[in-house]
Amino acid sequence: MNDCIETKWVYESPDGGDTVYRRQIGSLEREIYSISDRKREWDLRQARENLWHDILQASEGDPALLELLQKVEVYYSLKSQP
Repeated sequence: MNDCIETKWVYESPDGGDTVYRRQIGSLEREIYSISDRKREWDLRQARENLWHDILQASEGDPALLELLQKVEVYYSLKSQP
């Protein structure tokens, strides 16, 4: 009997290669095989945008947070002037 049976994999990418999944032939369970740098950067950017959205919502009931955000806005406006 041969104990060294090679596992055969199916590789799939629903997003054109940014995320590659693999699963054993005959199985529906899949695992992430690789993620492109572009996809990682996109995911980080989305997470940061979600965080800022949450911060803006939280500032509506938090005067100290609102004041800090207003300071950031002033700083950004001054820095962005030509």
